[in-house]
Amino acid sequence: MLKLYYSPGACSLSPHIALHEAGLPFEAIPAPTKTHKLPDGSDYYLVNPLGYVPFLALDSGETLREGPAIVQYIADQVPDKQLAPPAGTMARYQLQSWLNFVSTELHKGFSPLFNPAVPADAKPVFKDRLLQRLTWVDGELAGRQYLMGERFTVADGYLFTVTNWAKPVGLDIEGLAHLAAYRSRVAARPAVQAAMSAEGLI
Repeated sequence: MLKLYYSPGACSLSPHIALHEAGLPFEAIPAPTKTHKLPDGSDYYLVNPLGYVPFLALDSGETLREGPAIVQYIADQVPDKQLAPPAGTMARYQLQSWLNFVSTELHKGFSPLFNPAVPADAKPVFKDRLLQRLTWVDGELAGRQYLMGERFTVADGYLFTVTNWAKPVGLDIEGLAHLAAYRSRVAARPAVQAAMSAEGLI
């Protein structure tokens, strides 16, 4: 059985959603980013020397790091669910483009806002940059149900996860109407509800 190491509300919510969407059997193991202590009291660094989440362990003993790689692996286990377009297609490269964008432009953009060492007077600069990127995403979502069109993909679980952080860091995205409607659509999905409930977020 797959083992997903996660921290509630962190970027690991994205593969957690993907696993529920895929319907694959898995065990979700909390690995809190503050304590790095697993439920059995052992040190998470012994599992993943980098200490962060998500981290996926397979029955074979193989492991995967990095959310964008993990969600594509999950999607490819259940091709009939169409959580990712087939490998080698232009649509698959577009999915990877979205995953990279969310990872580098949005996910990493939020990091300074959570970091207490970043001076308060620097934070508006990071917020402005994030808002510019999210305003662009809002435009891309006009007339679309999901990032790739009418069908939910693993990129949507990632964008949803990262945009959940706007409120905690005080980034006002309420004016982005397409993004707001999209976030409501994604939030209503049973797999998203299941993952958020399992992490104690709802």
